[in-house]
Amino acid sequence: MMRSFFCLTLGYFFMVTGYSQSHPAPRKYIAYKTIDPMTIDGKAEERSWKKAAFSEDFIDIEGQEIPAYQTNVKMLYDQEYLYFYAKMEDPHIWGTLKQRDTVIFYNNDFEIFIDPDGDTHNYLEFEMNALNTVWDLFIVKPYREPAPIVDSWDIQGLQSAVHVEGSLNDASDTDKYWSVEVAMPWSVLTEANTHSRVPEKEFWRINFSRVNWDHEITNGTYSRKKDAEGDYLPEYNWVWSPQWVINMHEPEKWGYVYFSEKQVGQKDDFQIPQDESLKWVLYDLYRAQKAYYSKNNTWATDLHELMEDLTIQGTAIDPKMELHASGWNIFLESPFTGDLLLIKEDGEFVIQPKLK
Repeated sequence: MMRSFFCLTLGYFFMVTGYSQSHPAPRKYIAYKTIDPMTIDGKAEERSWKKAAFSEDFIDIEGQEIPAYQTNVKMLYDQEYLYFYAKMEDPHIWGTLKQRDTVIFYNNDFEIFIDPDGDTHNYLEFEMNALNTVWDLFIVKPYREPAPIVDSWDIQGLQSAVHVEGSLNDASDTDKYWSVEVAMPWSVLTEANTHSRVPEKEFWRINFSRVNWDHEITNGTYSRKKDAEGDYLPEYNWVWSPQWVINMHEPEKWGYVYFSEKQVGQKDDFQIPQDESLKWVLYDLYRAQKAYYSKNNTWATDLHELMEDLTIQGTAIDPKMELHASGWNIFLESPFTGDLLLIKEDGEFVIQPKLK
């Protein structure tokens, strides 16, 4: 009876979220220190960029389809800035939006998402189009939880540039690619971290998205394509690390970027910590509890109603849940580090280090 109930609940959970533990781990990247001065011009001609490795090819946001056009990113850093470079193949490069902080993804765009402390709250979103029009905002909680979105927030000291290999907004030719280069000051980025230091020998959760639209050309002018009823066709979402659902605002699925103490051109290694696999399980339970509430209008009071006992990397884990007046906490003690890992009903992830 318990197994049957579990299967029904978990099946409903997968139907709602499209997520399961069977998906591969998020992608990872090592960002190295620069070796020469950086000029933000969209071209990435510095020695540092030439030595930096490109990421894997972007994939469709749900992790299955291969995008029509290739996209890759690089990352570097120094003591003042975190640098990004993205190269996006595109035979038709266009843009219309010129006002800062407008909804940039109504054009083809490039997007950066950054969660410094990995708790899925208080993260940064940045978007830019081929006209180098930017939109930066601070998100208190993912859209799945009610919270303010600070649209008036700006990345003070931001530098950005676009290079077009072809011609912008010229429908008469075929273009090759457009590339963007971005420098974000640490003094702003670390406002969302647990400390204000440059995160050397630490990792942050970061992801990238490229929004691309089918287009139409009218009198030589580009615009988003519409269907026979006059509605815009849906956009394509191509990402670095798959989300497995059409939603960038699930930060627990973003990639891992490790900031090496070494200079670019040297070699370092980074393995995703074992405790992160426990975090993924806690978010499975978080989604299952949310789906349970959506179906039953009450919280489950027993974790066995949400998921069977689990083994991670051959080690049994024993998550527990406590209900309280405003919701619940699900937590477990890591068999790997001894730290207490906890997720709240609003999705915030908390680590309480083991007492020495």
